[in-house]
Amino acid sequence: MKGGLKVPRISLILIGLVCATVITLAYVKSPFLSSWASSQDRVFQISPDYKVKDEEVLRERNRLGKSEESVNFEPTISNSSTKGSSTKDKVTEELITNTEIEGSAGIPPSFPQKGDLKGALEEKSSSRKQENEVAGPVNSADSPIKNLTSASKDHGCNFAKGRWVTDDSRPLYSGFGCKQWLSSMWACRLTQRMDFEYEKLRWRPRDCAMEEFTGANFLKRMENKTLAFIGDSLGRQQFQSLMCMITGGEDRPDVLDVGREYGLVKARGAKRPDGWAYRFPSTQTTILYYWSASLCNLTPISASNPATDYAMHLDRPPAFLSRFLPKFDVLVLNTGHHWNRGKLNANRWVMHVGGVPNTNRKIADIAGAKNFTIHSIINWVNSQLPKYPGLKVFYRSISPRHFFNGDWNTGGTCDNTTPRAGGKEVLQDESSDSTAARAVKGTAVKLLDITAVSELRDEGHISRYSIKATPGMQDCLHWCLPGVPDTWNEILFAQL
Repeated sequence: MKGGLKVPRISLILIGLVCATVITLAYVKSPFLSSWASSQDRVFQISPDYKVKDEEVLRERNRLGKSEESVNFEPTISNSSTKGSSTKDKVTEELITNTEIEGSAGIPPSFPQKGDLKGALEEKSSSRKQENEVAGPVNSADSPIKNLTSASKDHGCNFAKGRWVTDDSRPLYSGFGCKQWLSSMWACRLTQRMDFEYEKLRWRPRDCAMEEFTGANFLKRMENKTLAFIGDSLGRQQFQSLMCMITGGEDRPDVLDVGREYGLVKARGAKRPDGWAYRFPSTQTTILYYWSASLCNLTPISASNPATDYAMHLDRPPAFLSRFLPKFDVLVLNTGHHWNRGKLNANRWVMHVGGVPNTNRKIADIAGAKNFTIHSIINWVNSQLPKYPGLKVFYRSISPRHFFNGDWNTGGTCDNTTPRAGGKEVLQDESSDSTAARAVKGTAVKLLDITAVSELRDEGHISRYSIKATPGMQDCLHWCLPGVPDTWNEILFAQL
């Protein structure tokens, strides 16, 4: 037809359209082509959240680096026990007397089930495995690194990871003062000791700032609240330390003795009451301590017999704790150094479980009994927390002892007077007290981890300067005050 398209040309056009259509469809449906093209837009991109977080971490580390004292890093504490630790600790309530067997035995089948007990019995290797699984490559906002960042926010700062630094503003109170609260046997300024460099040290967490402690800030934060320490003589040291820190070691005639409200009065013939309780009227803040070396309930088997044995209920909390728990806002628990066969025999304590004498051989072993009790009491407290949503509970890890070249009754000493001689830094992520760490795992009870922090401070013990010292024996368990327990309270304050 004139002026129209010829057939061969029309055929070529149709063929071209068909080819273009085929290529377009192939491009859309091909995973290789589409992924290659789209990847050009997102490769090397970092999640905005991760980028901001990374910059914040760098700025914080630069800040910490600039303020860090000019010293070289010393050897760090390993996850295992160091030479200052022992598997057999020997102590009394105020001076060392017997042997403690450290360790962690298996939990018997009759173990009370509260919280995640299965998780609490897992070994440290499982937690390391989980950490390795989290730390994967970073490519997108949904990557493992973002999950890890969120986890770190949820868990907060690891206050047990850091270093000891010199601070001329320390101590927070005078060892010559605080006589209203501080027992003279722990006030090393009142002894023949002449070196006091240990008073000038302050704990600095590695990856976060720890709020400066002041008595005013503490009382404001604890207004109309009660803080209770329940535990052994190391718990009593922490209690006295806190009272001195709050008052700056000054006499406070306005502070009220409210021990009677808690039944803490000296019984006839007793050397002292079972504890003390004081209230600051300006803020209605109450601080108390109750002595419970084993952290379990003790009842006389024959109440009418003065020489009766006592049932040591491994699965029951102290009666004081059960009775007054509703009145507490903050609770700090500890036990450890009284778990030895000599101490149990001397106190005539007979292990009971389920209200009857224990017949389980695993629990009959001291290490097994101690482990069982710690788990039992922590899980009992955890079961009570839903009733008291405002209650914060801490289990304080064990305070290390430092007997060198022997033990308490074989010439063991802690004569070192040079602070940080064995190191100044803790880098490990896990607690050195594995029993305590496993016990709180899966519960709402927090670990007040002070073991590795204190392990570096062997110069801070009473040593041979104890006022009641026996010739040839040193106290390498308790601490001079002011001293290491002040740091325990600073770490506690940072978490309130």
